Amino acid sequence: MPDPLNPTKGDRSMTQGFVAQYAVEAALGTPGVYDLDTTPLVSLKETLVGEHEGKGVLVYFNDAKENLVNITVFPILYYGNVLPEIAWNIQERVKNDVEKYTGLMVESVNVHVKGVVAREDPAKQK
Repeated sequence: MPDPLNPTKGDRSMTQGFVAQYAVEAALGTPGVYDLDTTPLVSLKETLVGEHEGKGVLVYFNDAKENLVNITVFPILYYGNVLPEIAWNIQERVKNDVEKYTGLMVESVNVHVKGVVAREDPAKQK
């Protein structure tokens, strides 16, 4: 039986979903981000099982170097913003939050903008 205090090589104490939750929260908290895009497979899982822990984020652990992680974020942004600036802010915020809350080192944060939406005018909603 494996000893939880002394994990063997190859065991991970954190799952991809756990790391993805921090990345999702960081990305959604970035000004200019409307939502995160999901793949059809994640959408199906959300429909059948409920909320998916890594909506709009992919997490890859580096097999060659322990405690290194690569993250890809798929945001949908608000129209009228400088997209490279928002992408940079997403990268910085995701990197800082994941490193702060998990203790892992983030090797890269890739941002693939999946769409742009117009902000709703509050005056038109009345």
